[in-house]
Amino acid sequence: MRALTWTAMSPPVMSRTATSTVNLRRISLRRYRVCVRATASSSATVSGGGVVEAVELAEIGERSKKWKWKGEYSVNYFVKDSPEEVTPASQTVLLVHGFGASIPHWRRNINALSKNHTVYAIDLLGFGASDKPPGFSYTMESWAELILNFLEEVVQKPTILIGNSVGSLACVIAASESRGDLVKGLVLLNCAGGMNNKAVFDDWRIKLLMPLLLLIDFLLKQRGIASALFNRVKDRENLKNILTNVYGNKDNVDDTLVEIIAGPANTEGALDAFVSILTGPPGPNPIKLIPEITKPVLVLWGDQDGLTPLDGPVGKYFTSLPDQLPNFNLYVLQGVGHCPQDDRPDLVHERLLPWLAQLSST
Repeated sequence: MRALTWTAMSPPVMSRTATSTVNLRRISLRRYRVCVRATASSSATVSGGGVVEAVELAEIGERSKKWKWKGEYSVNYFVKDSPEEVTPASQTVLLVHGFGASIPHWRRNINALSKNHTVYAIDLLGFGASDKPPGFSYTMESWAELILNFLEEVVQKPTILIGNSVGSLACVIAASESRGDLVKGLVLLNCAGGMNNKAVFDDWRIKLLMPLLLLIDFLLKQRGIASALFNRVKDRENLKNILTNVYGNKDNVDDTLVEIIAGPANTEGALDAFVSILTGPPGPNPIKLIPEITKPVLVLWGDQDGLTPLDGPVGKYFTSLPDQLPNFNLYVLQGVGHCPQDDRPDLVHERLLPWLAQLSST
């Protein structure tokens, strides 16, 4: 999810597992090192929708693998193949999370996608169980490079990139820089305009806040102040309040969700990543990159998103694209916040799965 300011850090988080029988147990996952609620069932009822079959967090941890990026950085990833025989309709997809999140953010989407497609998901450097190297300068360009290298070295197939928030923006950059059929298509869920709010996009609201944002940049570069602010942000009660403001479906903001986010935030290197991302350059402007992309693109946007609202410059630009570019399809999801895939996965699947099937036929 997009990083605004430290008071509105809203990690696009992993979905909860809401079942009738919940046993609380402590699961020691070497890859995630977080405490989660394990359930006896992998189904979750979505408020206002149907039942979504979720992958349990334990399965994600047990099946995750490691890949060495540039021979130096350990990157965590997950893969699940379709149980059915591969057909011409089968796609390979890569799920890319947003700010503060990781692979489990997609656990309510993986099963639906893997019924007919091969699903990869990745923890971007600085998040989840991937390395958080000291002194690393996080940029949108470095994440896009990581994505392309992962496709080349691990996936080795034409792939559809599916991202949320800054993950979407990283996918846009990767697609604009890819050559040949490495990237087959894009799915953008509430795409961010930049790695942080220094991506102005002529938004008067951001312009008014710019002096405050620059002050926060300065304060975050003071180690003691940054540590105090970060500890306040990752406090579980504060996280829950932040997430409640980010989600349209408030039922999905529970203790499990909060614990999943707080866990990785307490690992070594998380503070440095937090500071680098919020104080770093915003990255390439997606408005300049989008016209370069000729592959099919599906855009899904929650209409209750307060971080990248529909009436803001980024939202307005993306909603105008279907009338300008024939390769773009856009759907606005009613009552949904910044993380549609976790907020209302049923509505996402309703649009995403037929689009993938249609893409196969063309």
